[in-house]
Amino acid sequence: MASRRACSAAGSLQAASARAAAIAVPNASCFVFDCVSMPSCLLKFGGSLFSNDLILSLFRARRGGSVGAIRFDSPGWRVAARFVPYLFYSRLPGMRMGEKRRIAAIWLPHWPIERFYRDIKRTNASFAAAEKPRALVRAGAGGMRLVACDGRALAAGAEPGQLVPDAMALCPKLELHASDNEADRKALDRLAVWCGRYTPWVAADPVGAGEEPDGLLLDITGCAHLFGGETKLLSLLCGRLEGFGLTARCAIASTPGAAWACARYGCQVSCIVPPGEEAAALQGLPVAALRLGGEEIGGLVRLGLKRVGDLYGKPRAPLAARFGANIARRLDEALGFEPEPISPNLPHVPYRASLAFAEGLTRQAHIEDVIKRIAADLCEVLEQERKGARRLELQLFRVDGEVTRLFAGTSLATHEASHLAGLFREKLGSLGDDFDPGFGIEAITLACLAVDPLSPEQEGFDKTGERRFGLEQFVDRVSNRFGADRVLRLEPRASHIPERGGATVPALRGITPAMLGWKTYMDEHRAAVLGGSLPRPLRLLPTAEPVDVVAEVPEGPPRIFHWRKIAHRVLRAEGPERVSPEWWREGNQRTRDYYRVEDDEGRRFWLYRDGLYHRDNEGPRWFLHGVFE
Repeated sequence: MASRRACSAAGSLQAASARAAAIAVPNASCFVFDCVSMPSCLLKFGGSLFSNDLILSLFRARRGGSVGAIRFDSPGWRVAARFVPYLFYSRLPGMRMGEKRRIAAIWLPHWPIERFYRDIKRTNASFAAAEKPRALVRAGAGGMRLVACDGRALAAGAEPGQLVPDAMALCPKLELHASDNEADRKALDRLAVWCGRYTPWVAADPVGAGEEPDGLLLDITGCAHLFGGETKLLSLLCGRLEGFGLTARCAIASTPGAAWACARYGCQVSCIVPPGEEAAALQGLPVAALRLGGEEIGGLVRLGLKRVGDLYGKPRAPLAARFGANIARRLDEALGFEPEPISPNLPHVPYRASLAFAEGLTRQAHIEDVIKRIAADLCEVLEQERKGARRLELQLFRVDGEVTRLFAGTSLATHEASHLAGLFREKLGSLGDDFDPGFGIEAITLACLAVDPLSPEQEGFDKTGERRFGLEQFVDRVSNRFGADRVLRLEPRASHIPERGGATVPALRGITPAMLGWKTYMDEHRAAVLGGSLPRPLRLLPTAEPVDVVAEVPEGPPRIFHWRKIAHRVLRAEGPERVSPEWWREGNQRTRDYYRVEDDEGRRFWLYRDGLYHRDNEGPRWFLHGVFE
């Protein structure tokens, strides 16, 4: 027993007069648990780590109110026992979440001022950043306050948060500029898109040091080996950010909370926390590393809990009663006991192909050749999966950190590489002088934002036969050149009213469930023709136009009608086709009787009488709705 030591939580438990059971484990330490909350935890997790004998022994110790020693020699218990010193005493050992997950956190401590310098240099190449001290200001409590300062201003004594008069007294040559939070957020979003070359799961850090986000979170799970491991990935990422003129601190850990804390409060500019070592890495950091509020941090410091390690082994109930549940939740997230997802504002990408280059590409012809190559790689995967691309995004990563994004769509699912590459070739060609590769394109990514099932088709009797140029490819090219909202098609709607029976939608919308109704409509149309009833014209007027009609009998077909001041004598007429109003719609709607008529010059028209003589108080009116061609 001499090799066993008591957990530091024992004193707190005795002070709180809580019933406790001490568990003695061979070749391990002696730990103390609060048996008041132990049964519910054992019922929840006991099936995976604890035996029934152990649970019963703990229950006996609780009922007896005494401290009992229980020996449990299974390897699983010894492995779990090693985690206990780093947790609150009521949290069971071994219940870690997402140990295979790896998160990279990037902190940009001087992001606003460095973003300002980047934008100025982009528009003015002769701008000298080191000429004079500069700072960004905005309105705050008591007047205008500094938001960010460059190195010369900081060396002169100016600090973020100072009032402008105080800062000017310390640094008379300080040059002030208005801060732009919206520009900071947009630039950070663009930087997150650029980081998509390392992992598709990137999001802006929602918890910044100030009011605005000033960092990024990258889920690099399963991606680090593509760059030679986590060490090389971190070195590459930090080097590129430094090349962009950004001051960055980076850290990799198994949880977003641990990576965030090490990046902002760690001793090293970049560090990697091995899996399972988050508790040891956080132990010496201040409690502010848990992403707590100012009142929570001040309250913990007044209690003497200045470090994260000071919370290990402390009862949760007193802290929760005084500060709420946020402290326990943040600690659990940092240690991996509570899930903390990263939610980037990006569409789901089921398929993606990318290619990086040792030197940047500057000629458009070379870029188009690379697009053909990655389109072939992507279409090969789509063909194996029996899928076809519907919406695609092309990302061109520039050496200076900017990303050019181009979008294309198809009216029908396809996995023809030459067709997809041609769409983006025309996109690049339409940009003309607006396309700027900068100092070169260092990586290109082609992603499928939407796919549809695509069954294999036989294109010919020989393998060398090329597929003919179809109407759908023409629609794709025209839509992507002039805009998806300028090339439209008809889509059926569930209504018998002619003007409501169809709607115009973009041609790139693809086959929707409503499109399946076309076949049913055509079958009904064909049956109506064969049955002797009236088919409808393919062309309708934008709005039914009123006409003056002379009929032999009130309920009969027209004999003469005047349309646009021209009289038409009717030789033949068929009808009526009665269309009842939609009762669920509001407004003055009446029954329609449609007639197909032919005048003495052979022109055919589609007219209808709006209303019935014996039913409506107002007299019926006649309208011309369509023309047969």
